[in-house]
Amino acid sequence: MLRLALLFLVIALLCSLFGFGLATGVALEAARLLFIAFLVLLIVALIRGSVGSRPLRDLW
Repeated sequence: MLRLALLFLVIALLCSLFGFGLATGVALEAARLLFIAFLVLLIVALIRGSVGSRPLRDLW
């Protein structure tokens, strides 16, 4: 998810460099939405990991 956000950010930067305004806006918005989705999933995973963690068993 984070890789896709970075990819769309690079695409947006390249589009802005070459003057494609509409494509820049679309790629930038996609990068922003993917980054927000990444943050939400990261927070959910961190909360779920800390609340629902089981004690470690001995390997012996």
